[in-house]
Amino acid sequence: MEFETTETARSTSSRHEKSLGLLTIKFVSLLQEAKDGVLDLKVAADSLAVKQKRRIYDITNVLEGVGLIEKKNKNVIQWRCETKCFQTGEALEQVNVLKAQIAELEAQEKELDNQKAWLEENIKHLNHDPIVNTYPFYDYIF
Repeated sequence: MEFETTETARSTSSRHEKSLGLLTIKFVSLLQEAKDGVLDLKVAADSLAVKQKRRIYDITNVLEGVGLIEKKNKNVIQWRCETKCFQTGEALEQVNVLKAQIAELEAQEKELDNQKAWLEENIKHLNHDPIVNTYPFYDYIF
């Protein structure tokens, strides 16, 4: 039993270490440290020890899609603004609005999960109710 718990903990942390979210954080840090915000994707893949370069391209495609970077050529990207642009009041206000929306969506998700659990429990009780089982439902075609 103890071995399974240890093995699960190891695989979970290993999975986290390989996650796209963590790779994105490391990639953005590398991009912020790059001179003039210009980064060669091959150098980034090597320094981040990425086995699948496709993951780097996935990250750059998303960052380009939301307008944070632009491609200078095939394997070189650049920030569209200096790092200070992310510290403006407007950006911070937008971050706060997005955080509030996330909190609201999480609350809605929790409520829906509670309702789903309640419905599943009621269905289970109905299926085992002796009164309901004595009157089976028949579908008549008229």
